[in-house]
Amino acid sequence: MALSPAVQQRIDTWLTPAYDADTQAEIKQLVDSHQDDALNDAFYRSLEFGTGGLRGLMGAGSNRMNRYTLGMAAQGLSNYLKQSFPNEPISAAIAHDSRNNSRKFAELVANIFSANGITAYLFDDLRPTPELSFAIRHLGCQSGCVITASHNPKEYNGFKVYWNDGAQVVSPHDTNIITEVNKITDVSEVKFEGNPNLIHIIGKEVDDAYLAEVKKLSIDPAAVRAQHDLGIVYTPLHGSGVKLVPPALAEFGFTNVSLVQAQATPDGNFPTVQSPNPEEKSAMQLALDQAKAQNADLVLATDPDADRVGVGVKNDQGEWVLLNGNQTAALLTHYILSARARTGKHQPHDFIVYTIVTSEILGDIAHHYGVTYYRTLTGFKYIAGLIRELMGQQQYICGGEESYGFLIGDFVRDKDAVSACALVAEMAAVAKAQGRTLYEEMQRMYTQFGLYVEDLISLTKKGQRGAEEIQEMMKNLRQNPPKSLAGSPVVEIRDYQTGKLHNLQTGTETPTGVESSNVLQFLTAAGDKVSARPSGTEPKIKFYFSVKEPLASIADYEPTHKKAEAKIKQIIEEMQLQ
Repeated sequence: MALSPAVQQRIDTWLTPAYDADTQAEIKQLVDSHQDDALNDAFYRSLEFGTGGLRGLMGAGSNRMNRYTLGMAAQGLSNYLKQSFPNEPISAAIAHDSRNNSRKFAELVANIFSANGITAYLFDDLRPTPELSFAIRHLGCQSGCVITASHNPKEYNGFKVYWNDGAQVVSPHDTNIITEVNKITDVSEVKFEGNPNLIHIIGKEVDDAYLAEVKKLSIDPAAVRAQHDLGIVYTPLHGSGVKLVPPALAEFGFTNVSLVQAQATPDGNFPTVQSPNPEEKSAMQLALDQAKAQNADLVLATDPDADRVGVGVKNDQGEWVLLNGNQTAALLTHYILSARARTGKHQPHDFIVYTIVTSEILGDIAHHYGVTYYRTLTGFKYIAGLIRELMGQQQYICGGEESYGFLIGDFVRDKDAVSACALVAEMAAVAKAQGRTLYEEMQRMYTQFGLYVEDLISLTKKGQRGAEEIQEMMKNLRQNPPKSLAGSPVVEIRDYQTGKLHNLQTGTETPTGVESSNVLQFLTAAGDKVSARPSGTEPKIKFYFSVKEPLASIADYEPTHKKAEAKIKQIIEEMQLQ
């Protein structure tokens, strides 16, 4: 592919002395070896600062994550912070995970903040994302950021930005920051030379304050004392969870926690996994093998920045199985709300939150215990936004999303796998004290609320034509919605783009109560739910399926589960998605 004049101009700019020798050498190597495709991909655009920050492949080029693209983003954020908090001292906390270059990038951001007169609180080593969220409010900062690409492959890194409430930036700050970042068109505008007097290294004191808050979440410390030797196998998947998950479990009182040693050392190459994602069984296999060898009770895993939790349990055949994000969120919600009700901690203003593509069993559980529940758009920043909005009026208890994120309590304002690991372990201890496993607890929960089974299909449609196809699919679903799914009539259509919930039985329309987003949902009389959602970051459209079947007894679990899976398959065929 020949290089366009615009791409060639960008390459020429990056080969000037404004860029360091290593960067120039990397580009020259691509030029000399005529790797036009690689050059085009690295320079055809500027890496976009999106609503949450930057994320991209690491390397030289305007469309890559490097000191210059990150530097321009950090400078733009600095400029916006000075506009937003005029005539007052400004500070920001900075954390990073185990990815390659993460420490270097974190120090770069600290230098840029300090060069702009902003006090930078930089963690002494890698730390989980939820601790960064906590540190912002704990230290009274106006902002914060974490260098991470979450569970993306090893070639990626990112820059996630937070506001003074400890939550990821939302409107209007997200778009305003983007505007400021886009104003910076030359690296000469970036203040790279840091002011050491404004850079403060933080560590143990923040860890201790955070862990003290996590410990307060324990609902049944007596059960933990009785089952302190519960066999727990934990893997941080080469990430930052190793810093806080073992101490958090120890704070709760667990004494029999074994690490997966092959994955315990932080390593940005993630050498033992294809992808460091606890949603994928292959990433969890070493932990499951170790649990089987040790006859453990529970497997816990966290992704590189320790905001997502993976859970493994023994089924009724004694085989190790993984819980999905909906199952973990439902179990935690049920445990927390039932325990609060049992111990008299339940308050009239308690509320929980879950995202619109998460299992509706969370709402059923909340309703059963007389707790208000809210749904938000997909993404934990919306859950955090609701916590902020209702502060002082209602009390946030917990919230989750199907993609393995959960948050208990509001001292953190993002999903937190550290506290989730501690509560899952306590939940397992309580179950064991009653002679049951977590798997049996899940089955008991389903007999009470109905068996919910979920699945997800992600269709990739690349290029401009792919984007058009995705829009056509959404348009067609709006114009020709399904009248029934798996034999049950569609009784409600939720269109989050128009902001309307349309009850097809009564003909009434009510507002969704959330901001506009291109998401469509179809709900049936049987309690099934299908969601269509184009991805905002990738050339994909995702279809979320959730079906509900009555479950009379635990003995019926397996055949009922198979029936539910067959129902999902039928819906997929009816919607012609395969």
